[in-house]
Amino acid sequence: MQIINPATEEIISTLEEDNQASLQSKFGILKQAQPNWAKLTLQDRISILSTFSDILETEIEGLALILTNEIGKPLQQSRNEINGARARIKWMLNNADKYLADEVMIDEPGLKEIIKYEPLGVICNISAWNYPYLVGVNVFIPALLSGNAVMYKPSEYATLTGLQIEKLLKKAGVPEEVFQVAIGAKETGSALLDINFDGYFFTGSYKTGKYIYEKVASKMVPCQLELGGKDPLYIAEDVADVSNTAIGTADGAFYNNGQSCCSVERIYVNEKIYHDYLDAFVNEVKSWKSGLPTVDGVYLGALTRKEQIAVLENQVKDALKKGAKLLTGGKSGNGKGYFFEPTVLTNVTNDMLVMQKESFGPIIGIMKVKDDEEALKMMQDTDYGLTASVYTANQSRAEKILSQLDSGSGYWNCCDRVSASLPWSGRKYSGIGATLSHQGLRAFTKPKGYHLRG
Repeated sequence: MQIINPATEEIISTLEEDNQASLQSKFGILKQAQPNWAKLTLQDRISILSTFSDILETEIEGLALILTNEIGKPLQQSRNEINGARARIKWMLNNADKYLADEVMIDEPGLKEIIKYEPLGVICNISAWNYPYLVGVNVFIPALLSGNAVMYKPSEYATLTGLQIEKLLKKAGVPEEVFQVAIGAKETGSALLDINFDGYFFTGSYKTGKYIYEKVASKMVPCQLELGGKDPLYIAEDVADVSNTAIGTADGAFYNNGQSCCSVERIYVNEKIYHDYLDAFVNEVKSWKSGLPTVDGVYLGALTRKEQIAVLENQVKDALKKGAKLLTGGKSGNGKGYFFEPTVLTNVTNDMLVMQKESFGPIIGIMKVKDDEEALKMMQDTDYGLTASVYTANQSRAEKILSQLDSGSGYWNCCDRVSASLPWSGRKYSGIGATLSHQGLRAFTKPKGYHLRG
């Protein structure tokens, strides 16, 4: 398997992929080692994973460069990701005892009722390439904390980073046999589904998530899916500062080249401020520097996957054919690398691909609406349900709109953010189950009720 730098198209490395036999062997190692890992005290596991977080800080520059070279994101954004992962780890470590310790529900003479949170066993984590540290720690950190062994399959686009994660976990004290990495692309992922894991945790596209869900359903084990989104954002006419709102929401749409499941993917703006918002939004987008992600000041690096360029070109073509207006961008780069211009489309309608299908790139459609009712109707028109955002000076107005949207997260005067203290979950095509928060810690456990008389 070749690892290619998406900004230069140079081959960085060549790796040997796992096959069914090697995966089964690794699973056997995990299965044998897991009980001893679970016997360690929770405090011991917390200490080991705290050391892992410390090592991430110490080695951040080298790790960020590896991430940038294989993903294409600007170097500063790679540093931001690693620091963000450390912040999530800190929350998990600080709250593990609270949510994973035994809970005494009844304690009276002659009767004690307790809930114990037992590990699932050996879990399979098929992870994503766009934020390998962030989406990775959402799964393997709470899994390890809970006493599970982990088969971690990084995306084929983030394999070098996945191998670094493995190296540093073991350097921190995670036993060699408790964390194994599966190397490969689609075939490797499919082979993992034939192994009898005690839980499957996937981050990626709806299409692949649906395939996994159907494939493992008969095993009757937990299967959590963190999938994509077509996240809407509404700007009401009463926002305090139209220009700053435009600048902030442009970042919400284009950060990491729009390659985020919770990126803003469609924007609805009240007609009273539409033109002011649009002017400020386009000016902000045009001010960004694009280019090699290792160069200081670059905001937009390369797309990670070459095939996504065709998806974006098709969305632009479809929108223009149906009457949209292109304000900036719309084309791929001419030289080496998988580059695509930041693209803003107006006069869009909800029947256009750019407003219905996940873009996962630096492209946005902006629509004018007359009031909250029309905005709500447009925002509800989607098969996805990950996040939704409302910008207004009135909190109750925002909550009224957000409460009518079938999404896992709602934002008032913010967007494109994840908090370790809140559950990260999707509705409909955006997935099933939750990571982060106490729900994300307990997702890797099996609750057992103890009825103790005597």
